[in-house]
Amino acid sequence: MKIFICADMEGTAGILTWSETERDHPDYPAYGELMTREVIAACEGARAAGADEVVVKDAHDSARNLIAGLLPDYVRIIRGWSGHPDSMMFGLNEGFAGAIYTGYHSKAGAEGNLLAHSFTTRISRLLLNGEVVSELTLNALCAARYGVPSLFLSGDEGICADARTLLPGIGTVETLRGFGASSDSLSPEAARKAIRAGVEAAIRAPRPPLPAIPETLEMVIEFNTPNDAYRAAFYPGAKTHGPRAVSFVTSDLFQMQTARQFMLG
Repeated sequence: MKIFICADMEGTAGILTWSETERDHPDYPAYGELMTREVIAACEGARAAGADEVVVKDAHDSARNLIAGLLPDYVRIIRGWSGHPDSMMFGLNEGFAGAIYTGYHSKAGAEGNLLAHSFTTRISRLLLNGEVVSELTLNALCAARYGVPSLFLSGDEGICADARTLLPGIGTVETLRGFGASSDSLSPEAARKAIRAGVEAAIRAPRPPLPAIPETLEMVIEFNTPNDAYRAAFYPGAKTHGPRAVSFVTSDLFQMQTARQFMLG
């Protein structure tokens, strides 16, 4: 059995500020290890549930965050950005039994995490068919395109609530919740124990249903600056959608992923 883990960072227990997530900042090394330890806990949970191979996509910022030398021997790691439209889910295919998400954070515009955003801090919101969505929304739809169920997510309180609404039956571990520029977090060790147990339980549980991929997909990206919106509007099929916003409509999820990849690039 193969399990795919998409690892982000801003929802890792103990993390608070941008400096702790930026690999060139002096604050970063200790928090890069916290991210790695949560991923290891997820790998251990998957192994205990019967996984013989775990593929981990380092999906935060530079995609060079995880301390590869600490990972178990049954793990493969995908580092860097290939440019493929699957983006954070690159490496996933039909051969996986499930997708796991660690270190996830609230969507752009949310107030439950100081570091809330959607794919890039250059946008204020990302909407799909009129609803503001998170990175999880598009990543879970990507997994569904391959027929792979989303089984478990760890991250802040807001993204866990979104996950349970979007993906009934998904297992979650709430690592932290934000209050303005502060946070209330589990201790890293408590988070690891909960993630390890949560992943094992989620894989052993009956498979949750795949999220439905809408027949029509209207993506609206609201940028922070008009110059970014102006540039994105030149993507084939994209249209200006009010101040600082660009829309793209398609019936094909992969086309939408491709549009997002280039419009945000």
